[in-house]
Amino acid sequence: MKKILTLCFVHDTDGRILLGLKKRGFGAGRWTGFGGKVEAGETIEDATRRELSEETGITAHEIVPRGILHFVYRHTDTTMEVHYFSVYAYEGEPQETEEVKPQWFAPDALPLEQMWPDDKYWMPLYLAGKSFEGEFIFSDYDTIVEHSLREV
Repeated sequence: MKKILTLCFVHDTDGRILLGLKKRGFGAGRWTGFGGKVEAGETIEDATRRELSEETGITAHEIVPRGILHFVYRHTDTTMEVHYFSVYAYEGEPQETEEVKPQWFAPDALPLEQMWPDDKYWMPLYLAGKSFEGEFIFSDYDTIVEHSLREV
């Protein structure tokens, strides 16, 4: 089963990045960006804006496409196509919700050990302003058995 999802990272004028600590659901206990499933009839960009608003109360004025990663979870027969975005222009202050606790981080102080195992591979490209695509194959949610990643 293939799922189309979005994930975005909000940047403030001081160069910090907003991450959310997932409190429930898929990825609970991990720091990550903001996003989720693309609903029927919704564009990927619309889903990105909706998920960011639902999870943080922030309204994105501009979203910048950054990459696409494919995740294969062999233990569940699930494949995810995740579209990555940056948000530099937005309105509102991040608010904690039932799903996510947001927190600002300096780019050199991201909690990579508490993020998804694949983040340490593509995050350097993201932080360098590059766009990317790739695939990560997991044997379980914590173990990458194979991956490919390239700048585009």
